[in-house]
Amino acid sequence: MSSTTCSGSPSITAWTAISPFGLGRAALTRALRTGEAAPATRASARLPPHTAHLVPDFDPRALLGRKGTRAMDRVSGLAVVAARDLVAVLGAADDPARTAVVLATAGSTQAMRDFTRSSLRAARPFHVNPAVIPSGVPNCAAGLVAIWHGLTGPNTTISTGRTDALAALSYARRLLDNGRADRVVVGAVEEYSHTRALLETRHDQPENASGAIGEGCALFLLESGASAPNRRPLVDVLHTAHRAFPAAGPTTELRDCVQEALEACDLAPDQVWAVVASPAAGDLGRYEKHVLDGLFGPDATARIPPLSCGDAGSASAALQIAAVLATPLPGHTDVAVIVTAVAVTGTISCAVLRRSAQ
Repeated sequence: MSSTTCSGSPSITAWTAISPFGLGRAALTRALRTGEAAPATRASARLPPHTAHLVPDFDPRALLGRKGTRAMDRVSGLAVVAARDLVAVLGAADDPARTAVVLATAGSTQAMRDFTRSSLRAARPFHVNPAVIPSGVPNCAAGLVAIWHGLTGPNTTISTGRTDALAALSYARRLLDNGRADRVVVGAVEEYSHTRALLETRHDQPENASGAIGEGCALFLLESGASAPNRRPLVDVLHTAHRAFPAAGPTTELRDCVQEALEACDLAPDQVWAVVASPAAGDLGRYEKHVLDGLFGPDATARIPPLSCGDAGSASAALQIAAVLATPLPGHTDVAVIVTAVAVTGTISCAVLRRSAQ
């Protein structure tokens, strides 16, 4: 069990997203408000049947230029392009050395597989392209975000599955609380690839075999009010809490996690305006819905509609937070929203967000 508390809560002051709806927050906001479904394609016949939701026409070289992108993997490309929008918000007074990067991702499983395959098929196992070696480690994307945009603060990669983004949010809060940074570029990224599709449908989450698999990236600028006097807080991050459950499956862990978060923020369930659940499929999805409907009622759990862009894996919870930010919230009073995530890897996470009365 772990958590970060409500005292001195930092705020999200800017955000961006790349999703199957398109580049930028405007595309995701439009899709959420109109209820449109993301463009979809059927996967390769060599894969178990599922629908693939890809970021349309995404080409890092076209968006970033040819220099430094020849061997850039898709995960890193999504993160670097998305971070460009947040870095544009920063001013001359925002010290790059006090700006951290915390990125949640599983890395590029396709790059790992391709590199291993080339080593096995080469005349000698070391006859490989050294330029692609960085893409085979999960912290490649976070490192490239920092290098590309000149951010020299702490740099961390989090990898816990579908709960990735909420774990990253906890880590980012701790950096701020301990004075290690004044602001944090925090979020999550996931790619669609043949290798990931095989892992999702045959090994990690076989219940997704006839489902939808997506990709995307959502990033947020998290900072305290003192470090951002000229940026308006969009939501405060009041609390994050985490649990683990055994291989046999979760029982009371999600309820305990959410109740801890409510108590830490002195909130009752009827004071929560909306609850955004993860896109978990199968038994986990039914478990999550049952617990949240029981705690908050179906009105709260349906108030912010799910994004119709497939299971984005590591980026799922980040896109859930983006959906909160893209939703018009009541302006006459403080509004509390809960975001939850349940992962087949045995982790459960919860975050409490608050938008103050305008």
